[in-house]
Amino acid sequence: MLRGRTIGLLLALLTVLVYLPVRHAGIVIFDDPIYVGDPHVRAGLSLAGVKWAFTTWHASNWHPLTWLSHMLDASLFGTDVGKQHLMNVWFHAANAVVLFLLLMRLTEKMWAAAFVAALFAVHPLHVESVAWLSERKDVLSTFFGLLALLVYVRYAEESKGQGPRSKVWYAGALVLFALSLMAKPMLVTMPFVMLLLDVWPLRRIQILEIGGVDSPTRNTQNGKQSVIPLLVEKLPFFALTIASSVVTFLAQRSEAVVSLEQRPFGLRVANAVVSYAEYLGKTVWPAKLAVIYPLPAHIPAWQVAIAAVVLIFISLLAWGARKNAPYLLVGWLWFLGTLVPVIGLVQVGGQALADRYTYVPLIGVFIAVAYGADYLMARFRIPQLVASAAAGVVLVASMVVTEFQLQFWQDSQKLFAHAIAVTKNNAIAHINLGVALEQQDRKPEALAEYRKAIDIEPDRFQARNNVANLLASMGLRDEAYREYQEALRLNPGAAVTHINLATLLVEMGRFDDAMKEYKKATKLEADDPRPHYLMGKACLRHGQSAEAVKHFRDALQRDPNDYETLTWLARVLAADQNPAVRNGKEAVSLAERAANLTGGEQPFVLDTLAMADAEAGDFRGANAACQKAIQVAAAAGAEKTVPEMQQRLQLYQRGTAYREDFSKAQ
Repeated sequence: MLRGRTIGLLLALLTVLVYLPVRHAGIVIFDDPIYVGDPHVRAGLSLAGVKWAFTTWHASNWHPLTWLSHMLDASLFGTDVGKQHLMNVWFHAANAVVLFLLLMRLTEKMWAAAFVAALFAVHPLHVESVAWLSERKDVLSTFFGLLALLVYVRYAEESKGQGPRSKVWYAGALVLFALSLMAKPMLVTMPFVMLLLDVWPLRRIQILEIGGVDSPTRNTQNGKQSVIPLLVEKLPFFALTIASSVVTFLAQRSEAVVSLEQRPFGLRVANAVVSYAEYLGKTVWPAKLAVIYPLPAHIPAWQVAIAAVVLIFISLLAWGARKNAPYLLVGWLWFLGTLVPVIGLVQVGGQALADRYTYVPLIGVFIAVAYGADYLMARFRIPQLVASAAAGVVLVASMVVTEFQLQFWQDSQKLFAHAIAVTKNNAIAHINLGVALEQQDRKPEALAEYRKAIDIEPDRFQARNNVANLLASMGLRDEAYREYQEALRLNPGAAVTHINLATLLVEMGRFDDAMKEYKKATKLEADDPRPHYLMGKACLRHGQSAEAVKHFRDALQRDPNDYETLTWLARVLAADQNPAVRNGKEAVSLAERAANLTGGEQPFVLDTLAMADAEAGDFRGANAACQKAIQVAAAAGAEKTVPEMQQRLQLYQRGTAYREDFSKAQ
């Protein structure tokens, strides 16, 4: 027992040491702004945040525990991204330890269990799940999933003797499985994994004639059961699987799921077969790993045939060894089965495969390898020293490649430049590299990357949209307009392009045309607050304050905690020249909410709060808020806004509220 605890501690220490470089990693542009940059997340844990987490389909998923986890990060660490990365590492380390404990309890083979857990901890294919902040959902879901399996094993042991606590363990496993699905719906195949464990090593069922020829339709003397009771036993787990699958499909249907017209089923099957083989290849030789692998438009028949032969050969080998080496078949089916939700039969996104999808499935491969090696050691009397040396070489090699791969997760430019270097015709990587370069104000280079993406995939509207955005920011309005039109020709249902085009039209003085585009976006994405917010800004620019207020309210109905909308609505209600529009009391309430959401550290919000306090007659509060806004702005290097705020401060000190002509201030 002492040795087991020591191994567990060493596993955790090894994992943390290998992944320490992520402490200096930043936020990447691929999904991270959604998961850690969302205002609900940045506001930290709160009752409003909990409600939002459980009721939103934001990011095309329903995973409330993931949102709560990121909110907790914000509460504990603020904007310290490094510590948020380390939370991923701690969960990964915990997963390695729980996996070791699970296999130890199941098999009592300490070194085989330790090797599986160590390989899980340091294999390069798992870098993406750990180093990417957005994949907190992966490590978190697996944490609860492995705990569910550990508790399920305890239930299975108790149920042999009809122990009174077996129901408690069963309920615990069910709850943990539900928590896993609420972090990420990856483990919907968990009931099948439990059935695999029933076969080996729990040996609750003898359907594969492991170690004998017991009938699958009757109980045996050593506690083996028929198939039917074990299936019935799993029904609540299957119910959770079905519910999670339905919710996930509904959440992803509007944005992420690719239609059969776009991606024929035959091509999906071909890609699935090839992907299984590629995952195996990358497990053995983890080279040319990338954050995105482009989805091919065509897969050669010979490539599919070779992949199919490999899969069939391994399947036949595992089936043939089922009596004497059941772990081969169980491990192989674990790998095949847990990949099913993400193998591409239901196509989500534009990737052919993804390293993060192997986080749980590779456990099956590692089990087959480790327990197979343990069998060969005993069969051929291989010295422990030789076996330990071989295992050490594998682990050290894995750590070296993992360290190599971690360097690319330091920033977006490195990440996507590497993806372009190790893949072919990667339009998505070119687009994201362009975004990274654009954020560094390297606009000509960014434009070149967008153009490369268009050359690779002329029909990818996102590249056209980004080109148009960039041209608009550079003042080339007519050319930007043409690019937006082309993007909409390629995808008329892209609400984001309608929004961007509308914003350009506002800049061009075409207010009526802009409003038409914004309204098209509201019809395409009824729950999106952005077009309503931007219509409010456009109306202010056009001198229509009352209409702007209506649009801001519409935006808040869709996202009550968007601090920018709260601030602009408060600003209009506090300072508009039309007294019929102003409402000081409501303006104070809105501005205070915005200040709370931003931690009282946003100069524009504090400046607005000062306006609202002044309109409500609280000039002492207005003075304090305005002085703090000036201090925060100066500390943040936003000195350009300070003179205007100082002028407003003089008004408040004289007991005078501030008025603003928003059509001139925009």
